[in-house]
Amino acid sequence: MANNGIIKKEVVYMTAHIEAKKEEIAKTVIMPGDPLRAKFIAETYLENYRLVNQVRGIYAYTGDYKGKRVTIMASGMGMPSMGIYSYELYKFYDVENIIRVGSAGAYTKDLHLYDVLLVSECYSDSSYALAQNGCKENTMYSSEELNLSIRTSAEDLGETIKNAKVYSSDVFYKENDNYEELYTNYGCVACEMESFALFHNANVLHKKAACVLTISDNLVTKEETTSKERQTSFIKMIEIALEAARKAS
Repeated sequence: MANNGIIKKEVVYMTAHIEAKKEEIAKTVIMPGDPLRAKFIAETYLENYRLVNQVRGIYAYTGDYKGKRVTIMASGMGMPSMGIYSYELYKFYDVENIIRVGSAGAYTKDLHLYDVLLVSECYSDSSYALAQNGCKENTMYSSEELNLSIRTSAEDLGETIKNAKVYSSDVFYKENDNYEELYTNYGCVACEMESFALFHNANVLHKKAACVLTISDNLVTKEETTSKERQTSFIKMIEIALEAARKAS
């Protein structure tokens, strides 16, 4: 009992970072990095949605998309953050599918602002997999089953989606950016910061993961979008992911 006579009720979360009850998270989760993008997707596309997590400002909403129960949850920025949330969702919430939706920087002039990429594989020099379970692989692969649903959804919507290998970086501000080497030597056409950890966790826990990205800037042409555009304007990517979530088993 507190000194003022008020009994304080202890709040017990399912995990160290998520307060939602197990039944409040759907089997398929769409994960943008930005909590405000998660809010935008839920408010724009879901019916009967509820905010089920807001610990540390990482919003998660569960609702219905065309009759399919879906959770939209932010991952935060970078592999450590994605690593925490995707692992907890897979391990403790029995989530089967996670589709990351995010932005990417292009390494080639052949990619333009708002082009949509389906990440078939990602290369990284991160130590995430090594630290997590001793894995020394530097390339991770997405789920072909989920990728098929994503490609089919893009076709149904009349949208173009490009298969791509990307670079997952631990560092946003590189003093010596080696993007030309990553493009030439490793075949990475764009960069982002989360998919390597997501794909690794899915592999470790025998789950499915995919990643759909929208080009937000181009390191070659110097084109870029604004933060507001990145939050609300990646409509094609979002709708493709939602349709794929509806098809996912």
